Amino acid sequence: MISKSLEETKKIALDFAARMRPHSGGATVVALSGDLGSGKTTFTKALASAFGIHEDDITSPTFVIEKRFDIGNQHHFHKFIHIDAYRIEDTKEVAKLGWKESFADHTNLIVIEWPENLGGELPKNAIKISFKFIDENTREIVFN
Repeated sequence: MISKSLEETKKIALDFAARMRPHSGGATVVALSGDLGSGKTTFTKALASAFGIHEDDITSPTFVIEKRFDIGNQHHFHKFIHIDAYRIEDTKEVAKLGWKESFADHTNLIVIEWPENLGGELPKNAIKISFKFIDENTREIVFN
């Protein structure tokens, strides 16, 4: 998909959110790859807003690595977990953070920026989305 504005990227995320349902075998994991400024956080903000989380509450959690939000029972998911793995240098760090438990809970919706830094810790059933910066306003978004 090609997005020509922040609003189009947000619309793509909202349409994606409308089709999401929990996996019975564990958390629903959305892995967002792409360069800095390619649209990952904009997409995450819109996705979170679809589940009742205010967009201003979503910031890149680079320095805290993870932020958790209660969604409540009005949606299929109960928790929205935003992970920024940009600073993860060693996959051993991932085990220390207790993510296996988060990945195991089917009521969790987990969005991961920089999933390539997780190595083999990324669940096999993760929904992979890549973002490519084309120009100042244009992004290519590929659902893998």
